[in-house]
Amino acid sequence: MFISFEGLDGSGKTTLAQKLFAKLQELYPHIQIVLTREPGGKNIKEAEKIREIILDKSSELSPVAEALLYTTSRRIHLEKVVWPALRGHKVVICDRYVDSFYAYQGFARNLGYEYTKLITNIVIDKTMPDITIFLNLTPEEAKERRESTRLVEDRMEGEKVEFHNKVYNGYLSLIEEDPDRFIIIDAKQSPEGVLDDIVKGLLSNEKFQRYIDLYVK
Repeated sequence: MFISFEGLDGSGKTTLAQKLFAKLQELYPHIQIVLTREPGGKNIKEAEKIREIILDKSSELSPVAEALLYTTSRRIHLEKVVWPALRGHKVVICDRYVDSFYAYQGFARNLGYEYTKLITNIVIDKTMPDITIFLNLTPEEAKERRESTRLVEDRMEGEKVEFHNKVYNGYLSLIEEDPDRFIIIDAKQSPEGVLDDIVKGLLSNEKFQRYIDLYVK
């Protein structure tokens, strides 16, 4: 079972992915759960080094160079974390995956959705999330939250408002294309309220229930 978290910078993905990890461990103590992230990955030094380059504000990368770094990091992450976990029938919770790549590089960096999808398909071997949790904040709401909670911005967070508007609209296009995969959550709530909605969404999701029926009951 592969669950990804998506949303704008400031929407709370990292916090909520961690909270969901803890909640599922509480609800299903016999399930093995892996919490990881992109770019980078759980205990992967090679992918984490690439992450540092991508997010470093001093990095001067063309959109294509940036995209290829993301793609390389993703392949390493799949080989070392995601695929072994899925083969073992574990639950993988990933803070960002390919939808981030499409929204940020395809739509906001103007590389084009079809181009980013083409290079993604080369490396992911049809590995898509079973469920994607989209934490819905508008660009204005996300910016306000970032400014109130962080002292230092990385290279992506420091982009102009127009960039984040393109990212958000890109996400909306992806949701429209594949609505059954997404659980859309109002992220303006407290973290506790958001987590409650995520858990309710998962428990009512047919794919998640099939997984539970198969590997828990």
